[in-house]
Amino acid sequence: MDNNRLILAIALSVAILLGFELIMPRHNPAALRQQASHSTQATPPAQQRAPQIDTAGTQPEAVAPPSGPVRLPIEGTRVKGSIDLVGARLDDLVLRDYHETVQQGSPQVRVLEPASDPQPNWVQLGWSDGADGGVKLPDSHTRWTADHPTLSTGQPVTLSWNNGAGLTFQLTFSIDRDYMFAVRQSVRNDTGKPVRLYPWSRVSRGYLPAVTGGYLVHEGPIGVVDGRLQEMSYKGVQSDSRSNGGDAAWSAVQPAGRDAAWAGITDKYWLTAVIPSAASAETASYRYVPNSGAGTWQIDFLAQAPTVVPAGGTASSSSEVFAGAKEVHLLDGYQRSLHIADFWKAVDFGWFAFLTRPIFFVLDWLNTQLGNFGLALMAFTLLVKTLFFPLATRSFRSMSKMKLLAPKMQSVRERYKDDPMQMNKEMMSLYRSEGVNPASGCLPMVVQIPVFWCLYKDLYVTIEMRHAPFFGWIRDLSAPDPSNIFNLFGLIPFDATAISSMLHLGFWPIVLGGTMFLQQRMNPPPPDPTQARLFQMMPIIFTFILARQPAGLVIYYCWNNLLTVGQQWLIMRSTKLGSGRAARPVQS
Repeated sequence: MDNNRLILAIALSVAILLGFELIMPRHNPAALRQQASHSTQATPPAQQRAPQIDTAGTQPEAVAPPSGPVRLPIEGTRVKGSIDLVGARLDDLVLRDYHETVQQGSPQVRVLEPASDPQPNWVQLGWSDGADGGVKLPDSHTRWTADHPTLSTGQPVTLSWNNGAGLTFQLTFSIDRDYMFAVRQSVRNDTGKPVRLYPWSRVSRGYLPAVTGGYLVHEGPIGVVDGRLQEMSYKGVQSDSRSNGGDAAWSAVQPAGRDAAWAGITDKYWLTAVIPSAASAETASYRYVPNSGAGTWQIDFLAQAPTVVPAGGTASSSSEVFAGAKEVHLLDGYQRSLHIADFWKAVDFGWFAFLTRPIFFVLDWLNTQLGNFGLALMAFTLLVKTLFFPLATRSFRSMSKMKLLAPKMQSVRERYKDDPMQMNKEMMSLYRSEGVNPASGCLPMVVQIPVFWCLYKDLYVTIEMRHAPFFGWIRDLSAPDPSNIFNLFGLIPFDATAISSMLHLGFWPIVLGGTMFLQQRMNPPPPDPTQARLFQMMPIIFTFILARQPAGLVIYYCWNNLLTVGQQWLIMRSTKLGSGRAARPVQS
């Protein structure tokens, strides 16, 4: 394989890396709007009267100060926080196992915040009376009472409120050892006549977060409803809600009797979602409501059919709330145990999930064996090299034949330099007579491209790779190499990136450039001087391009290049075409 094909393959890899998500749209906005319009028109009148958004957090009203504690502490195995007893909001949750940065003493990650905080994010459940009207229902100002001082793993808590007109509402919360809350909504009816109510649940976010993943990872409203993954951006929900006259930007019906639907708001590594019971049909909606601040994004479920609470009786419904880290194995476990439809899709493995997910599981297994994700990446590269060794052998042998044909190829170019068509014809005739396939040398690099892409996605979107250390100064394989040659790798107290973000070049990207240069030296330079100078610049160009990519990806590419050089040297040496050996001349 000559340098033309080598650089072409590498350039194609980076082009896919940087441009694939820009080319492939995540959803068709027109199709979503059409589906939203259709679903909204099919919604029964009772549901149209359900509360569409909770604005109490951003537009507070004067209420009488409650007596006693206003917050119920949460002490879970992996979470801590509290529930606001005014409004029964789950709006304060911190993850014990995760910190914002790798620095010692970094704050723990907070996934839920009260409406009064700068980044409000909460979950709420309640009831609507639909078309019946006249029923006094709990709202965001309702003061609930708890039957236990703390919600903890193994210790559920029931919140109660009596409307003073014969109805007692209860919310029973429990939490498992990870991030799943089970919520039971029940109503006791002492009014003397049946009451029809529609249970609902919602996730609300009252600020516009900084989207960190760009086109590589989805951040915003997400869910699987009626077997289909539905993703929308914050701006998309905002725009479509306005164009629909303030109605839902998107809505769809989840039929009863299937695996449970789920919907919520996702960040790169964290998810807050509600999962209503699969026993009842539900309408899911994404919507936006403006206010004096950034506005509120809401994802909600509303029961299609009313729950009839008989006179003197009780009726209940159940749902789950997930608020925590998108750990791949944990999501898979919940999907199996709770029968949640495609819950694994909360992690954005992308269009090539059929390949990206298996590669992640291989890397994760290697990490459990080796205790280091960096070593797992290197071991995985060895596995890939071993798997494609026969293909690489054929490729390098073909490349060696191309080297021997170089004088004849140059002769043909000079002879027919004014007749490109005849030159190509003579070249093909020469390839056939010598049994050389000029495209075969490219094949190993082409096969490597999807692996390269899948590794990049895994490093970028899976929380298992977040803050995963390697050795030395690499404390996070999902982040760029923090060292920088422009301050002599920390010897000079100078931040070159303050001048330009391009002035960041770590140790591992420099090693990558060196391995690319070494790989180029294994092949003769192109005959064209301009082309030769361009190819000589490619290692430098790619060094700067990959300097801001995850360190794990750069380490993978360095290791892969070194293995390729060693493999090529061994194959060429075994066929007596290596350095220092006399090559058998090609017969004309």
